[in-house]
Amino acid sequence: MTKAAELAKMGEVLTNSQIGGRRNIVINGACQVAQRGTSSTGLGGSAPGYTTVDRWQLSVGATSAGRFSTAQVSVTDLPGFANAFHLDCTTADTSIAAGEVLKIDYKIEGQDLQQLKKGTSDAEKVTVSFYMKTNKAFTFMCELDDRDNNRRNGQQFTTTTDWTRHVLTFAGDTTGTLDDDTALSMVISFFFHAGSDFTGGTYSANTWESRASSDNMRAVGIGSFFDSTDNDIKITGLQMEVGEQATPFEHRSFGEELALCERYFQLFTHNGSDGGNITNGMISSDRFFGVLQFKKDMRAIPTITSTSSGFNVSSSAHTVGSMSIDETHNTTIHAARLRTGSDSSFTDGQGAVFRYDGGSINIDAEL
Repeated sequence: MTKAAELAKMGEVLTNSQIGGRRNIVINGACQVAQRGTSSTGLGGSAPGYTTVDRWQLSVGATSAGRFSTAQVSVTDLPGFANAFHLDCTTADTSIAAGEVLKIDYKIEGQDLQQLKKGTSDAEKVTVSFYMKTNKAFTFMCELDDRDNNRRNGQQFTTTTDWTRHVLTFAGDTTGTLDDDTALSMVISFFFHAGSDFTGGTYSANTWESRASSDNMRAVGIGSFFDSTDNDIKITGLQMEVGEQATPFEHRSFGEELALCERYFQLFTHNGSDGGNITNGMISSDRFFGVLQFKKDMRAIPTITSTSSGFNVSSSAHTVGSMSIDETHNTTIHAARLRTGSDSSFTDGQGAVFRYDGGSINIDAEL
């Protein structure tokens, strides 16, 4: 076999079989984890944010009459994948205001992008690949949005009614280094609907340019997800890797993906097998005080929200139901001090347990 044939055979092996090495920068690219729930309805008119599948954020600009639902759905017709992120148009909007936009954003920390060598003469090409299936052919836009330097690069792609793997290789950018920290540095965005503020310019494929002068070029030439209630989009297998070759999707176990997602978001709720206990603590001034230990360290000091009630506090003498979390403070990336509302039946100095009674606690450190 000639040297050229050997290299060609090696390339065939590398691009058609699973290879190792943590190539995929994207977390939860196969849509396995959905801590917030598996479906959300009545979305639109304002920024819905994270609704179902972890790390996949929805962004809506301006007020649109269009409405949609999202879900983590089972996949049976794409070998190798069991889940997808599904958008379903429930109310159409064919009168598009200038500031309207609907897009999926996947946000990335700067410290996870240093291998791109962005802003240097050795800047690497980067390849984004994903599987998408729609009810009809659409032209949409995939964009790399450099938030550290206000720069972007976009490429159009055309969908089909079958699962199609789209592979987009983006040029290396020798302008603008990315911060080496835990803050937001880059966003992978998929534009599905946009007004003239995003479509009124000229499309320059695979070209890095300043956001200050190119916002109206970010979604040029795309169709509209909101043009019919028949419209639906399914996407899975999102991968971002250094280089110009799309390798097979890097599958990780559910446990690995969940642990990576929990650095950004954690849900505390009774799963039926943990006895319902959240934390031990003490009664002081008719209130329960305890330390809420996070499942793992968060990306940054998180925001903590909970249902207004749905918890109980059990001591040796009393169980007080329908308690609410009154306050969390002294919060770090590891834990938070938790305090409930007051109840006169509590006795100072008693040990007590804070328990689930139908409530949930959200620990949010998303980018």
